[in-house]
Amino acid sequence: MSMSSARACPTPSVDENLAKAIEAFRAGDYAQSLAQLRPLAEAGAAEAQAWLGAHYANGFGVESSLTEAFGWYRRAAEQGNVAAATNVGAMLAMGQGVAQDRGEGARWLEQAAAGGDVMAQYNLATMLTKGDGLLADPARAASLYRSAAEAGHYPAQARLGHLYANGIGVEKDRIEAFAWLSLAAQHGVGTALNALEAVIKEMSAEEKRAGMTRAQSRRIGPADARINPIPG
Repeated sequence: MSMSSARACPTPSVDENLAKAIEAFRAGDYAQSLAQLRPLAEAGAAEAQAWLGAHYANGFGVESSLTEAFGWYRRAAEQGNVAAATNVGAMLAMGQGVAQDRGEGARWLEQAAAGGDVMAQYNLATMLTKGDGLLADPARAASLYRSAAEAGHYPAQARLGHLYANGIGVEKDRIEAFAWLSLAAQHGVGTALNALEAVIKEMSAEEKRAGMTRAQSRRIGPADARINPIPG
């Protein structure tokens, strides 16, 4: 083979191999995904480490191991991967694959929430609502739920609606409660439907119209969710 022929067949880049791995993952070809991801992850590619963690967390193409998943997520998170930081925080808070440490979990969730990750915002808000691993702060919890809700995270919409219905961390507001609860209820969040019915009983016809208008203005697609939320 001539030198010119060799140059015509460049080695695939990290981004190209990662894209192939993600495509294989989404197509359910886990063997191919693993074959592409593992060398990238072992070489230090943060996103590949996060995807490899997902393989182990779900048992996709490998024996399920939350311990192994946590290890890969943490390596990715330490390099600044926001989604991985969310998973590290949630797993620490719940003691999944690692010894439970709610304070350390909250620290990772704080980092990911600041990076705009909706699952981190939701999980951190849940901890702040309960005072679980850190001081309770209903007002901040409401703010975090709102950030996630406005991004289209349905469980956060339900939680925010509940806060408005009961005046927890926010001023009680039936119209806001109706708007957020109706959005969540339309997407199958069971607790939202029951809460919505209770709010409607207290509303005037004018308030209901205002609530429906507000809900309609907030219809957006669902936010990504990569890990089970911290129980409320």
